[in-house]
Amino acid sequence: MSFAFTTRLPLSRHAVDRDHIERTTPGLFDTLWADASTRVFVLWHGRALLTLPLPRGERSASVRPRLQLVAPDRVPADAPRVYLGRSLADDELEPAGTRLAAVTLSDDQAVALEPDETRWVGLRAVVTDLSDRDAGLFTEALGVLNWHASHAHCPRCGSETASEDGGWVRRCPSCGNQVFPRTDPAVIVLITDGQDRLLLGSNALWENNRYSLLAGFVEPGEPLEAAVVREMFEESGLRVTRPEYVGSQPWPFPASIMCGFTARLADDQLADDLVPDGQEILDLRWFTRQELRDAAERLILPGSSSIAHAMIERWLSGVPSGAQAPTP
Repeated sequence: MSFAFTTRLPLSRHAVDRDHIERTTPGLFDTLWADASTRVFVLWHGRALLTLPLPRGERSASVRPRLQLVAPDRVPADAPRVYLGRSLADDELEPAGTRLAAVTLSDDQAVALEPDETRWVGLRAVVTDLSDRDAGLFTEALGVLNWHASHAHCPRCGSETASEDGGWVRRCPSCGNQVFPRTDPAVIVLITDGQDRLLLGSNALWENNRYSLLAGFVEPGEPLEAAVVREMFEESGLRVTRPEYVGSQPWPFPASIMCGFTARLADDQLADDLVPDGQEILDLRWFTRQELRDAAERLILPGSSSIAHAMIERWLSGVPSGAQAPTP
C-alpha cells in the first residue's frame, strides 16, 4: 500500500541511478567535465533552468516543461558541484546512462548562462508537470546543494570544510571530521474522528483561510509513531491512536522528508476539545467530505506538489484509514 501511494507523489518520482560507487573515483569531476556527453543541472537561488519559458495556462504534452541540462563547458568548473548519477530514462533528450552532475551558480554566472528570468523556475511551481526523471533530478539536486550551502564549516571546530566523494561528503581539513548530507524527518498526519471527519489546521504564518494537515518534526530518539501522537497533542490538544504509515515524500525546503500517517481520535477524547497551540496553529476545524467539497472555493488547501494534497484527495475518495486507494 505505502509504496503504491508514494510512487504517485510528485517529489517522490525518480529515474536516476545515484551510482554511489562512482562517487569515490579519484578525479571524478575532471573526468566528467572532460566528457562532452556529461550533462549538468544548474541551480540558481533554488531555481532551475527550463528548456523554454512556461506561458500561463499552457500545459500539454507538446509544451511539457523539461529541465535544461547543459554541457559541462557551459558552466564554471569552480562552482559547487555534485555528482547526481546516471539517467535511467529512455524517453528524454539525453540517452539512458548519461552521467549527470549539478552546480550552484552565482548571480553573474546565471545571467551569463541565461539572462531570461522566466526560464528559471522553482521546484514547487513545475514539479507536477515534469517527467519522473526531471522531478527526481530537481529534488535530489536541490536537497544536496541546500546542504552544501548550510554546512560550509565544521560543526566541531568551525574550520571551513571541503567537498569530497562527488559532493556527498564534506571533510574538515583541521580535525578530519566528516559531515554527510542530512534529512530532517517530519510526520504529517491525517486525523479522523468516529464520524470519519477530517481535522485541518491553519498555520500562524499562513492566510487565515489556508488549511492543511497537521505536521511536526521527529525529535532525537523518537520513533515515528510516537512523534505522531506527541505532535498532534502539542498542536491540537487531542490524543490520537492507531498511527498507520501511508507513504513518504522528500521536501527539500530546505532538507526534510515528510512521513505521512493516518491516525484516529482516541475513543475517550471529545472531538470538540480542540486546543490550537496558539503559536504555530491558530485554528482547527473538522470537515466531513461534503463540507470540505462545499468549502473548497473559500479555502486554500495544500498545493498539488505536497503529500498533504495527495492524502486529502485519498480521503475524499472515500478510502478509510489504512486502506489502499483505487488505482486511477
